[in-house]
Amino acid sequence: MHLNLAQYLLPEGILEYFDVVSSKSESDKIHFYLEEKNILPVEYEQLPAKSKGFIPEITVEDFPLRGKTVLLHIKRRRWTLLESHQIIKRDWNLVAQGTRMTSEFAAFLKDISRY
Repeated sequence: MHLNLAQYLLPEGILEYFDVVSSKSESDKIHFYLEEKNILPVEYEQLPAKSKGFIPEITVEDFPLRGKTVLLHIKRRRWTLLESHQIIKRDWNLVAQGTRMTSEFAAFLKDISRY
C-alpha cells in the first residue's frame, strides 16, 4: 500500500512506529498487516541490543471503511539486551505519556497494551 494513502486510513500516529507490510480486501473486511519498526524503545536506546523478531500477532478492529470491517494485524517487536540477555519490548504506556496524540491513536495504544 502506498504510504501516503495509508496515513489517511490508519489511526493517526501509527506509521511512526509500524510499517504496513501488506493489505488485502475481502467482500466484508479489509486487512492491514503491520510490523513494528526496528527502533529501540527510548528507555533502552543507549544499551546494546539485538532484534529477536516479534511476539505473537494480535488483531485489533479499527473503524469501518466503506461498510467493511477493518482489521489491523499487528506484530510487535522484541529485542534482547546483549549484556543482560533480558528480553524487552516497547512499553506503550510510556509512549502514550510522552506523546501528544489523537484520541484515536490513544485508543489504539490502549488496545495493544493489553497484550
